[in-house]
Amino acid sequence: MGRPAVPFRLASTACLALVCAACASIGPDYARPAVDLPAAWKADPGWQPARPADAAPKAAWWQVFGDPQLDELEARCLEGNPSLQAALARLDQAQAQSRAHAAALYPAVALNAGASRSRISANRPLTNYNSPNSSTIQNDLKPNLTVSYELDWLGRVRRDVESARASAEQAASDRENVRLVLTAQVASAYFQLRQLDEEIRAVATSADLQDKVLELIRIRRQLGAAGEGDVAVQTALAESSKAQLELLKNQRKLAEDQLATLTGTPAPAFALAPGNLPALAPAVPAGLPASLLERRPDIASAERAMAAANAQIGVAKAAFFPSLTLAPALAGFESNSLPTLLTTPSLVWSLGVQAVQPLFDGGRIRAGVDFAQAGYAATVANYRQAVLVAVQEAQDALGTLTGLENARQRQDEAVRQQNKAYEITLVRYKEGLDNALTLATVQQNQLAAQRTQSQIRGGQFVSTVSLLKALGGGWQAAD
Repeated sequence: MGRPAVPFRLASTACLALVCAACASIGPDYARPAVDLPAAWKADPGWQPARPADAAPKAAWWQVFGDPQLDELEARCLEGNPSLQAALARLDQAQAQSRAHAAALYPAVALNAGASRSRISANRPLTNYNSPNSSTIQNDLKPNLTVSYELDWLGRVRRDVESARASAEQAASDRENVRLVLTAQVASAYFQLRQLDEEIRAVATSADLQDKVLELIRIRRQLGAAGEGDVAVQTALAESSKAQLELLKNQRKLAEDQLATLTGTPAPAFALAPGNLPALAPAVPAGLPASLLERRPDIASAERAMAAANAQIGVAKAAFFPSLTLAPALAGFESNSLPTLLTTPSLVWSLGVQAVQPLFDGGRIRAGVDFAQAGYAATVANYRQAVLVAVQEAQDALGTLTGLENARQRQDEAVRQQNKAYEITLVRYKEGLDNALTLATVQQNQLAAQRTQSQIRGGQFVSTVSLLKALGGGWQAAD
């Protein structure tokens, strides 16, 4: 009487092990790896560690510049840019794929119905010669439900769903990154165009003044106070300025065409009236690095890729163990006549479980696990690289802004002094105290100083855009 207890205990232990295995998914649980971050920026000691929060709502970061024309261009980009529309379509695909993988958590139920009428041969071979052999015509009506379901006792399906969901989240981050990159490109192209507008005005104004000086020199030559060489020097300077003006106009057209493409508009149908850079670039607050990892969608994308690759290790390892499938499971009716189809004697059903255990595959499963682990190692390296690039971009933008601000202050003073020098030299030339070459040199230096001033101001706005992009679209920390 005591012997049956041993098999019972073995069966109970096996069932307990199966239940425990079903409670946890096979493979390593995901944990975000740590990265080394600097203690402080070179240009800003207010570094603060950050916690990823890329899902925090993103504001229209370009509105910090207070430029209505830029706001309009950004809105047109978000509405009509084909690259952004393609990124949205890829996100829809990834989300649909995630839902398709999640469907494996539930049984698949199908309704089948078959109806046939067949004639049996009267000359068919028989296994019993005493049985009569005759031709018959029969009906066969078979409506039924079939159910198939993989028992996820190892968590393979759950790991697969986990990977698909992480991939969908990665696609969402990729879309945000495309949005950030495109809006930053629009802002950069816009400020470069406005910088060219200011340079064009400076060169055009200088060219007009040079023409007036040329006319003055010609009058002085007629009076015998200037020579042919003075006229040639001033003519060369005026023509050189006009050549610079044509080059600047061509550069502006290229920047305008770039904005057209970014906003989803054919270049010939796009035009932007001349304008000015904003009076001042927005002030950069201290403690910017606290926002770095919270807003960078490319870092979030790399992190989600790690999560998806980590889950695939579990999917690969599950292939070492048996797969259990509830199939075929069938319930329905079968009858040769319609009146008796839905009666108890016509009821049919079957229930079965299939188990498949690999015994020898030449190392295919082991290679699959190695492949998944190597894929995860690659995503970890990509994640660390993304963080390093983010830190570098923020550092570069901060350093550039600091250098440009110092340069702007000095260049403003240089322009004031060059304007003053031009006024003095022009008076001295009229009085005969300076020659035409000296006046031409001062005019050339004045124009160069004015153009450099515009370039520095434009660089400040472009570098501010680069910093906002490096911080993931804004420098306000998430709540």
